[in-house]
Parts: sequence; C-alpha cells; structure tokens
Amino acid sequence: MKTVPTLFFATGACFALLGMIWGIQMSATGDHSLSPAHGHLNLVGFVTMSIMGIYYALTPAAATSKWAMPHYLLTVVSVVILVPGIVMALSENGEVLAKAGSALAVLSMLTFLAIILKLGFGEKA
Repeated sequence: MKTVPTLFFATGACFALLGMIWGIQMSATGDHSLSPAHGHLNLVGFVTMSIMGIYYALTPAAATSKWAMPHYLLTVVSVVILVPGIVMALSENGEVLAKAGSALAVLSMLTFLAIILKLGFGEKA
C-alpha cells in the first residue's frame, strides 16, 4: 500500500495533469466558460492536496493516524463531486453537486485542521 503522503501527491499530480489538459482544450477552442471549474480542479485538486501531502510527509504521526486515510478519501471525493458540480452550475443544470462538493471540501479542510491541532507539525510534534 502506498503511504498517505504519496497518495496525496500522486492524486494531486493526476488532478494537475487533468487541469493542464483541460486548460489546453479551453485555449484551443477559445471557450473559457468553464474556467471556474478548471480553477477549482487545480486549486483544490492539486495545490491543496499537495500541501496536505507535504504536511503528512513532514508529520509521520499524522500520516499513520486513523484519520489520515479517511481524510485522503474525503478530499478526493470532494474534488470529484465539486468540479463536475461547478460545470453543471455554470451550464445551468443545477447547483446540487456544486453545493455538496463545496460542503465536502469544507469538511475535508476542517478534518485537516483538527488533525493539525491534535497531532501538531513535524517529526517530534
């Protein structure tokens, strides 16, 4: 099984690659109407997950805690629901998924905050 930091980094890199491909597609077609969803994919999917991966890499106690894997899964699910939800909202096909994804993203960040406050930062936290 891959370590939690590796999962966060690898998944973040996959989301970044998808964001890059999507950005190229938008540029090629000249249609940037979905750029807010593209931005969220890059920010929440790549940047946030990479920062979380750094934290887990630098704080082994957090990476091996019972909350690390549920936190990873919650973060991935939030991105997978949020980004298509924003696409749907921008396309005027409803905002339910965007709202649900947003709530999950907030829950993911609250989980991250709780882990930081409980376990600290660094090897000797």
